[in-house]
Parts: sequence; structure tokens; C-alpha cells
Amino acid sequence: MTISTVTIVGAGYMGGGIAQVLAIAGFDVTIADVSVENANASLERLQREAREFEEQGQFSPGSADLVAKNISAGKSLEEAVADADFIEEAVFERLDVKRDVLGTISQHARPDAIIGTNTSTIPVKELVSAVKNPERFLTVHFSNPAPFIPGVELVAGEATTPGTVAAVKELLEKSGNEGAQVADTPGMVLNRLQYALLKEATSIVEEGVATAEDVDTIVRTTFGFRLGFFGPFAIADQAGLDVYANCFVTFEDAFGDRLATPTILTDAVAADRKGLKNGKGLLGDYDEATAAELIAYRNKAYAKMSQLLTELGPAPQASPGAS
Repeated sequence: MTISTVTIVGAGYMGGGIAQVLAIAGFDVTIADVSVENANASLERLQREAREFEEQGQFSPGSADLVAKNISAGKSLEEAVADADFIEEAVFERLDVKRDVLGTISQHARPDAIIGTNTSTIPVKELVSAVKNPERFLTVHFSNPAPFIPGVELVAGEATTPGTVAAVKELLEKSGNEGAQVADTPGMVLNRLQYALLKEATSIVEEGVATAEDVDTIVRTTFGFRLGFFGPFAIADQAGLDVYANCFVTFEDAFGDRLATPTILTDAVAADRKGLKNGKGLLGDYDEATAAELIAYRNKAYAKMSQLLTELGPAPQASPGAS
């Protein structure tokens, strides 16, 4: 199936942002909410925001016109899903609410319509029984704010067909998003990593190692600075896998199994895979030319990021809370 018509169920900031992205890409998008009045109000907001984003240079010229042209409202949920190729559920993150909404969607959608859920943590297997024809159901997890965050997690259930996944990947490619398919497990990848970082950060503060403000400063100015360009495996390859393995000894001695050296890393070093330094890394092999190009790209990327941060200036800061 090739997707051309889309309905977003849940027209808040998350669903509305998804609607904007797909409308700008040329898809015919309908938004629906708990009431027609809510959907109509959201449509006005999305059109206003698109104009503001374009004026501020955050949307390309002509984007606001595409949002105005390609997003419509004015229908009940049942009417809005009746003839869509793809329906994305984007209601708030509660299992009972999502199951109820998905049940309504699948009851009124075409039998062949693809149904996605924007859940950020709930496995497909906990939602799929609410959906008729489960072969057309999967997680399509955008991140907020959707107009500016390109990555999308895809999770297929046991019944989801390869054709369903392929159709959604084609949609994401057309909209300029980047999809990554992951296993059906709680939290998936994005939030498992994000929450692990937050958990360790709160432990650091609770132990008196650093203040919350200093933790944030360290994250955004060091390894977080790199994450816009490289994931953790690419960063480890660049830093040296033997270096990482040696550092894990300190962590394992201090914190035990919780921060023990990962088997993947131990096995790589044992096989003389040290990363960029010897051309053999976790992500594969690097010849001399590729390694040189990668280092040049990295240096340019980090310099550009420094320039951008200087141009933007510091982010607004929260006032200290009452003690």
C-alpha cells in the first residue's frame, strides 16, 4: 500500500505536530479529537503556528500554505478515520485510554487501513487486542516537538506484516523523518536510554556528587554535545574501545554489576577491535580514507555546533525553586 491520506486522532501538541510534518510533505491530513470543536480549535492553532514558524525561519517558505491547504478538521473521530489510508493515534499515554480509542478507530476504519500508535512506552502486545485486523497495526513513535525532531521509532507486533512496516517507512521517507525499527519491549529504545540517563543523573544529585545545574551543564557541553551527530556506538568507536574497556574497570570496582563492562565491549577488545584507531569497531571496519573523512566531519560538526550555540546564546533558565 502507498499512503496518501492520513488521519491523526488526538490533535494536541503531539498529534498536531505530526499533522504539520505530514501536511508539509504533501499528505492529505485530517485531525480528530474528543470533539469536533476541539479539532477545529486545534486546526486554527496549527495554521497560526505554521505561519509563525515560517516567519521565524523555522519552517521553509511555503510551509504555512501547505499546512492550511492539506490539514482539515470538522469531522467526528468515526467520520475522520472512515476512508484514511493511515491513522495515527496520538492520545495521552494511558493504556486504558489508548485501547479504547484504538478500538473505536479499528471499528470505523477500512479493514486495510494502517493503524499506528504514538505510544512512547507501551508495547504493541498490550494494545493489539483492541485492534481488528492486527496485521495492519504497529507503533509509530514521533518525538515532541514533532516538527523539529526527525527520528521515529517503529515497533511491529507479532502479527504486523512486512508490507505494513514498508508503507510507513515510505511515508516517513517522504516526510523527511528517519525511522528505526526496534523490538516490542517496554520503553523501546528512546525512553529506555533517556530514562536511564535521568535515573543516573538523579542518583548523582542525591549522592551529593553535583548539583542538578552542574549535571545539566556537563551533559550538554560534553557527551550530549556529540549526540546530535553520533550515537553511543559511533562515539565509542571514535574514542577507542580499549579505552572504554579500561574505564569500565573503575566503574565496575565502584558500582558493581550495575556498571560492569558490557560483554559486547569485552568481546570486541578480545578480538582486537579497538575502533577508529585500528580500523575495526563496533559498527564495522574503517579504511584509512573513511576514518579521515569521519574525523574531518566530526571536527566540522562540533565547530558548527559551537558557532550555533554562540549565535543562539544561553537558553532561558528556570528560577530557583522555593526551599
